[in-house]
Amino acid sequence: MTTKFLGATLALLAVFPAFAADVQGDPLAPTSRWSAYSSGRAQTSPMGWSSWNAFATDIDEDKILGSAQALVDSGLARKGYRYVNIDDGWWLQRRASDGELVIRAERFPSTVRTGGLPSFRPFTDRLHAMGLKAGIYSDLGRNTCSQAYSPDDSDLPKGSVEEREVGLYGHIDRDISLFFSAWGFDFIKIDGCGLRAYAAGSEKVMSGAYRELKPLLDMDSVARSDIAGVQSLFRQIDAALIRNNPDGDFVLSLCIWGAGNVRAWGKDFGNISRTSDDINPTWGRLLTNFDSAAKRALYAHPGSWNDPDMLFIGKGDFDADHLTEARSHLSMWAMINAPLMIGMDLRNATPALLEVFGNEEVIALNQDPAGHQAVVAFDSGEVQIFVKTLSTGEKAVALFNRSAAPMAVDLTAAHLKFRDDLDVGLVDVWNGRKQSFRKQVRLHLEAHQTLVFKARGARVLAEGLYLSEQPGNVNPAVDGVRWPAPDPTIHRSAFGWQGTRGSGERPIYAGWGGAQPDSAPFGEALRISGKKFETGIGVLANSRLEVRNQGYRQFTAIVGVNDSARDERHAVTFTVYGDGKVLATSRALKWGEEGQRISVDVSGVKIVELVARAPIDDPASLPVTWAEAALLSGSAPAQVSQH
Repeated sequence: MTTKFLGATLALLAVFPAFAADVQGDPLAPTSRWSAYSSGRAQTSPMGWSSWNAFATDIDEDKILGSAQALVDSGLARKGYRYVNIDDGWWLQRRASDGELVIRAERFPSTVRTGGLPSFRPFTDRLHAMGLKAGIYSDLGRNTCSQAYSPDDSDLPKGSVEEREVGLYGHIDRDISLFFSAWGFDFIKIDGCGLRAYAAGSEKVMSGAYRELKPLLDMDSVARSDIAGVQSLFRQIDAALIRNNPDGDFVLSLCIWGAGNVRAWGKDFGNISRTSDDINPTWGRLLTNFDSAAKRALYAHPGSWNDPDMLFIGKGDFDADHLTEARSHLSMWAMINAPLMIGMDLRNATPALLEVFGNEEVIALNQDPAGHQAVVAFDSGEVQIFVKTLSTGEKAVALFNRSAAPMAVDLTAAHLKFRDDLDVGLVDVWNGRKQSFRKQVRLHLEAHQTLVFKARGARVLAEGLYLSEQPGNVNPAVDGVRWPAPDPTIHRSAFGWQGTRGSGERPIYAGWGGAQPDSAPFGEALRISGKKFETGIGVLANSRLEVRNQGYRQFTAIVGVNDSARDERHAVTFTVYGDGKVLATSRALKWGEEGQRISVDVSGVKIVELVARAPIDDPASLPVTWAEAALLSGSAPAQVSQH
């Protein structure tokens, strides 16, 4: 379609030296900084092993060190699986006299010291000597998940009510200092059951076994969660970690299972953030956990990753008799840059399972330094196609058969944003086979199979990248979601924690309506005044996107109100900022009006901010589109024009 330029090209405000006004309390005011979490040491997603899936609370030193040794002996440590994480079950009590935590020394004999409390320092020193990192577990509340939900108390903390309060609540500085400065841990997973399960009317509290702690989290209702209260605790933990790790070598794992709208803000508070409840070794549950993270590509970046929970390869639907499913599990976790945390007893791993875990090509996709989570290129309930941009300039593409039936799937050059008149080369990362095609190729998928390829081709956008190709450089600092709502698109498995008791799982994971690459916020197409766009960023009005500019010289987009908007009365104004300075402002645009092209010089700009403002209280009624938004290496005269 020919671009229509109506009216004279406008000189932009980029030449003005004054910064845009930083209105106090205005979340849409430019900040000229990247606000996603950048503390800690997680430029790529963490890899390793965790004790929970294999042993629950029945842990001891032999089991954990045995799995650590298996990581080394199998070569998995050399391939990146370095973290060895102790989950729930390690503590005996909190000493009443001074609040110090006491380790279950009979389970961890190396911790015993003459004349003092047990210390994990010899244990972490041993892991470090093996070339590994050590992880520990705690809870935001006074008490833990195992204390709330374990069927018996054989592995639970002992002593008085107060002595069994082993969580972080009221002890953040003391415990973080103990874990990292005194004991030498490198990773902490922080659960949230202590802020969920100990209400006044709970059985545990009414029995007198535990003290009440008013819940700050409600798994079933985001409206009943005290989001600000939970965030405040994580801020305190972050500050304590920084104080106790001056070299910044730590990983902070938030584990509140998608509750409290954490799928929107976890990226700002920790290195990895759980997007769902616990996984289990069934195919349906894998779909649930995967879906909770798969369409959150703009909410993950180097330093802050979506976490759909640990790998359950080695058990149930992913055991040695189900290698197709095991490969799919690893493949899709790798494509969305999820942490690769092995959950099985590696002392019993078969060669075939070790081969799955150790596929270096798949691991490389997960660990690619560009840090772009894969974006959905084709979506359905049966099969999906995901594409991610790699630091090499190649693409990775995964064809994911969610169903129990074989599928014939057409992969097109357009899915990859490659030209369809030139060859596209594919290399299968699981078997190394090569093939090429033009325009499209038909591929066969077995039930539950995932095909993953590295792809080379000529980009449709030859001189840069669309923003949807580089989600790791786009942060929705404000996504316009005023009232978080459950996401109805996440698979609801039959075998969650309640099984088939009750009426089934309801949609519970907030995040519906957030910023999306190549899609409007609620899943509709990107469309302005009847014109469909195949690429762009869909977001709600009253939003601010931060974009890291990695040496590009021009930003371009076509802006307008998406056709899916319910509000046809109010206008939206789009403004582009460069390091806090106004570069361009559109005219006020309403539903049904043609999009307006923006093209600005961003040479030397580090942070580009994209702001869409409207005088409304409910941005959910007014989704907007930054269509064909791109950063280009060439420069062009700055302009704002109607499209």
